[in-house]
Amino acid sequence: MKNILGISAFYHDSAACLVRDGEIIAAAQEERFSRKKHDHRFPQNAVQFCMDYAGITIDEVDIVAFYDKPFLKFERLLESYLAYAPSGIKSFIKAMPLWIKEKLWMKEFIKKELGFEGKVLFPEHHQSHAASAFFASPFQSSAFLTIDGVGEWTTTSYGVGNGNNISILSEIKFPHSLGLLYSAFTYYTGFKVNSGEYKVMGLAPYGEPKYVNAILENLIDLKEDGSFKLNMEYFNFVAGLTMTNGKFNKLFGGEPRKPESELTQREMDLARSVQDVTELAMLKMAKHIRKETGEKYLTLAGGVALNCVANGKILRENIFDDIWIQPAAGDAGGALGAALFTWYQYFGNERNADNKNDFQKGSYLGPEFSDETISDFINSQKIMAHKLEETELIKKSAELLNNEKVLGWFQGRMEFGPRALGNRSILGDARSSKMQSVMNLKIKFRESFRPFAPAVLENKVSEYFEIDRPSPYMLLVADVKKKRRVPMSEEEKSYFGIKKLNVKRSDIPAVTHVDYSARLQTISQKTNPKFYSLVSRFEQDYGSAVVVNTSFNVRGEPIVCTPQDAYLCFMRTDMDALALGNYLLYKEEQKPLENDTDWKKEFELD
Repeated sequence: MKNILGISAFYHDSAACLVRDGEIIAAAQEERFSRKKHDHRFPQNAVQFCMDYAGITIDEVDIVAFYDKPFLKFERLLESYLAYAPSGIKSFIKAMPLWIKEKLWMKEFIKKELGFEGKVLFPEHHQSHAASAFFASPFQSSAFLTIDGVGEWTTTSYGVGNGNNISILSEIKFPHSLGLLYSAFTYYTGFKVNSGEYKVMGLAPYGEPKYVNAILENLIDLKEDGSFKLNMEYFNFVAGLTMTNGKFNKLFGGEPRKPESELTQREMDLARSVQDVTELAMLKMAKHIRKETGEKYLTLAGGVALNCVANGKILRENIFDDIWIQPAAGDAGGALGAALFTWYQYFGNERNADNKNDFQKGSYLGPEFSDETISDFINSQKIMAHKLEETELIKKSAELLNNEKVLGWFQGRMEFGPRALGNRSILGDARSSKMQSVMNLKIKFRESFRPFAPAVLENKVSEYFEIDRPSPYMLLVADVKKKRRVPMSEEEKSYFGIKKLNVKRSDIPAVTHVDYSARLQTISQKTNPKFYSLVSRFEQDYGSAVVVNTSFNVRGEPIVCTPQDAYLCFMRTDMDALALGNYLLYKEEQKPLENDTDWKKEFELD
């Protein structure tokens, strides 16, 4: 029996993963334990969770795999700063102390932090991404595509996975990066780099593609095969402390939007334009990869693979027979990729896939809490809660949703990756025309333009959306069926920008974006029987196989991990009810929190 511990850390979204004899036993991001969003620190808590869940100590770990090569990354930083000297001196001075103190001595640092005596492996960053995509996929053989900001030098790679081997065939190197181009527009439109990119994607349908030509003519030289070069005269990310510069500002008519200031039509048009360019690049890449490799399937990873709109386009173009995207496509998934790479490629173990079932277990790989633990928590805090049989809990929860109540749903193992997939979720009725604004403003405390995702029974997906296959990880966008759409009046058709938000577009308006699209999750009885039972009951009693599913957190906080995280989030928002395991809590029966920061410290779960 071999235990492999995978780790990603020190950039953003640190994580740990435990693979035992090729099986993914546990995986989680550090942010869920530390409660610091996108926590980049060494994932001490996530490692401890993996060890505890697997029932082992560090002495029983055979090998530790770190998700990239620090020396190569250091080389890239040094060469970049030297190439842009003296303008890069500020960021050089900012970056170097940490490298000299910690990052160059990564092997020793990891061993010391873990108390580990064994071997530490360092696959390359994009090898880790590729391994997380291919080895966790259902395919025995496939092409892979990895796209992100930057690893060590590589920003984009493609190749072929076959059995227990991945082979990178071609790469694009820093500073030429589709991820960093997208991040530049994230920064310019006033959102936070490395976390606000999905806001740009959500904002895009409100805009017009006015700046596509300006981007293609000035910023990126995009070739027919999907390869590209950025024009570095417009960017500041290599040597500066910002993403863009004065020349970029001049091209798009002004300074970057100040964070939290009002969104204008310009930001919407910019978002739409960079989204269109990203889709164009990814489609060209996919076509080239199919031609070069002849593979029938494609797997994707890297932060840009979280762009579910582009993924949906690749699928609809029928370039490949099917595609599979790693649910933790960003750096967190690098921990998983490093561990799987070690098991299959380093140790040469056999891999048998059936082209149907992936190895990701629905991405339910985090901590879980028994009803006994939940009961101890409830009793210790004197919380008013109703213990129900599961069938009764399902029935009452479906009834709450039908009454347009917002329900916190805390069940089973926490999801690995950025999406809540029905275990750490906030749920609502997709048929309600007020649900989007209620959830955005009163529950999530976030921008009103942000769309919500539908969770739909897997066997009913084609009745609601233009898609003929499962989308278990909320990583594909599909259009709402034409028969479900509500025709728009001439006046409504003329609406611009955020005004589009107030138009009812379908019979499931809470999950229909302004372009009739939806980022959907299909629910399978096999991977999540309890969530499947809830939505099945909702359909049986009230006629809808779709619910709104958004992550159980408020803006600026990570998804909840523990029962106390869930209770605090429930109490701090206008959520109506909370299903905590088989306990049902109603807001009106709760005592107000007196001082929730002190209260939080008081109770520590085992």
